[in-house]
Amino acid sequence: MSEPVDGPRVIDVHAHAVLAMTEGAAGAAGPELGTSPDGTPFYRVGDYRLHGVRYAGSPFMDVDVRLAAMDAAGIDLQVLSPNPITYFDGLPAADAAAYARAHNDALAELVGKHPGRLLATAQLPVQDVAASVAEARRAVRDLGMSGVYMDTDPAGRTLDDPALDPLYEALVDLDVPLFVHPSPLGANGPADDPRLRRFDLDLMLGFAYDETLAVAALVFGGVLERHPGLDVCVSHGGGAAAFLSGRFARAVAKRAWVGQALRDNGFDHYYRRIWFDTHVHDSQSLQLLVDHAGTERLVFGTNFAGWDSGGDDHPAGALAQTLTRNAARLLRL
Repeated sequence: MSEPVDGPRVIDVHAHAVLAMTEGAAGAAGPELGTSPDGTPFYRVGDYRLHGVRYAGSPFMDVDVRLAAMDAAGIDLQVLSPNPITYFDGLPAADAAAYARAHNDALAELVGKHPGRLLATAQLPVQDVAASVAEARRAVRDLGMSGVYMDTDPAGRTLDDPALDPLYEALVDLDVPLFVHPSPLGANGPADDPRLRRFDLDLMLGFAYDETLAVAALVFGGVLERHPGLDVCVSHGGGAAAFLSGRFARAVAKRAWVGQALRDNGFDHYYRRIWFDTHVHDSQSLQLLVDHAGTERLVFGTNFAGWDSGGDDHPAGALAQTLTRNAARLLRL
């Protein structure tokens, strides 16, 4: 594992990596870097094409460019994660497991060359829970990875699906966190609402929708009740959950489907067990998150070099110090 640094000034837990050696590692599904006839770059995964993002030569693919950009942004330590476009949870399980191994080997090798600056989280073949458990153990114990990464609806399951319980038990045993981040909604958006393809709403409202559903599954679905030692970090402040927390709490008090433990303990008891990154872009949104989720499990994240990253996302003052201490706890530094 990368050696922990002594009191880093800023720890960024939300940064994706694109690995050149994984191109074609999923067979016909790619991934594939290419250029359209008009010169626009694209990144293809299966039938999905992300247009206009130039990964080659950027911090996503060039570690020297990344480290220089981290220095310019005042980021001391960064956690690298799989590209959410390449979860590959629709592949045959054996192919997904082979891709995850190749990806994790390459990412571990990359961060191993930069101890104290970079850490890694693992890709899992989530369509096969037993294979995911095995890969999580290999990634943490053999490769020194700091956690695992997963979609908000891995292989079509909700996060409270009991089939995922063996994976959660393994993560508690390994003493590493789970990071949850949505994937793009695909070429046509949800089948019942193509409006999300307008104005890039799949990236904004679509991600927030999925993250809010993830919070609901973790709390209402009893994941945190069944696994009290599990640390889960949800991206982008947990979507709209902070805004909806009052309605969620009212539902816990009023609705017939609520389990006894949730009713006895209340929504906030479990909601405040979830970790959230602070990549919400707005001081008032951040204050809403602080007011409802508290500060004890907030961590700094940037979506580094992504379309929505920016220097104005950096917190200041006491909150910045709190986020650093929290990230060190979450990452077991």
